[in-house]
Amino acid sequence: MAMQGDELLQMTVAAAEDKKAINVVALNVKEVSLIADYFVICSGNSDTQVLAIMTEIRKQADKNGVRVRGIEGVDSARWILMDLGDVIVHIFHRDERDYYNIERLWSDAKVVEFA
Repeated sequence: MAMQGDELLQMTVAAAEDKKAINVVALNVKEVSLIADYFVICSGNSDTQVLAIMTEIRKQADKNGVRVRGIEGVDSARWILMDLGDVIVHIFHRDERDYYNIERLWSDAKVVEFA
């Protein structure tokens, strides 16, 4: 059985942190959106790091039987969006993250705390 919900969230955050993602934030959007249960937002210092974070998340998803439903933004590596079903991942270049500030757009969502 493929990962879902909290377990998928944990896998995604761990994969991002493994590639030294900056300021990893998870938002519980269950109550405010029908799109997914969680958003994971993180950033990298360079295009190379942004791509490495995406690659690691995709690798861990494949390893755990999670179907990646879509990936957008790989060509520019400034804002990569990954759809993992219950978890949507936003991987920003640090400059783009400041500009779009999607945490503010989803301010009604609760921040998920990690140990």
